[in-house]
Amino acid sequence: MSNNTKKITWKSMILILSCGNCKSSSECNLEEEEEESEKKVLKQGSFQRLCLSDVSNSSSSQAIEDLSVSLGAGSNKLYTFTLEELREATNNFTWSNMLGEGGFGPVYKGFFDDKLRHGLKPQTVAVKRLDLDGLQGHREWLAEIIFLGQLRHPHLVKLIGYCYEDENRLLVYEYMPRGSLENQLFRRYSAAMPWSTRMKIALGAAKGLAFLHGADKPVIYRDFKASNILLDSDFTAKLSDFGLAKDGPEGEDTHVTTRIMGTQGYAAPEYIMTD
Repeated sequence: MSNNTKKITWKSMILILSCGNCKSSSECNLEEEEEESEKKVLKQGSFQRLCLSDVSNSSSSQAIEDLSVSLGAGSNKLYTFTLEELREATNNFTWSNMLGEGGFGPVYKGFFDDKLRHGLKPQTVAVKRLDLDGLQGHREWLAEIIFLGQLRHPHLVKLIGYCYEDENRLLVYEYMPRGSLENQLFRRYSAAMPWSTRMKIALGAAKGLAFLHGADKPVIYRDFKASNILLDSDFTAKLSDFGLAKDGPEGEDTHVTTRIMGTQGYAAPEYIMTD
């Protein structure tokens, strides 16, 4: 192999996927417009983001109240919901409204209107509730709020708000009508997904990762897999589930020291071997 072989980066990979996914010059122009839009999003995200390590004694009620003040204003406003509001929105977490269940806990479909929460536009939502007997807990709930409560991008799922009452920990997201990529790929009795759609999803997921890695304060996602890539009605891919995410290295630092995290079978073998 020649020594002049060009190094493959996230940006070059996105360019390759973009070119492979375009069918016409008009579509390529549309991709360029989307790139400009995403650059504006990245520029808007160049603020002094609160890091997970900045929240001292993060399990205290005072720390959560301080957090709600910090994240409850501005264009990225997060709503603080009561448990009763979320019960009403999901019809008391009824089984028929259950969308699925992950490591954090069950996810329910819900609906908010102006009567239930004044100022919040009527919309369908997804409510994720912590399983108190599960493997995840307060730290993962807090990580979701810290990262998705401050970062906004077309390929990151939008966090609308959260609930913190006694031992209850809940998160409220935008509803993604087509569910996860995993469900789309492996569900029975359905037509095969077209390659153009697959490329669109791959490109969207890559753009989401590139945004995280290119931020002023980089974010290490640590749980990239098909079940964490959610799809809207147009098959736009959005990264979700930031419970295992971690702040990346800054300044002259080249790496961060951390224990091995992720899902077996998805994490890179060379990464697992560093444990």
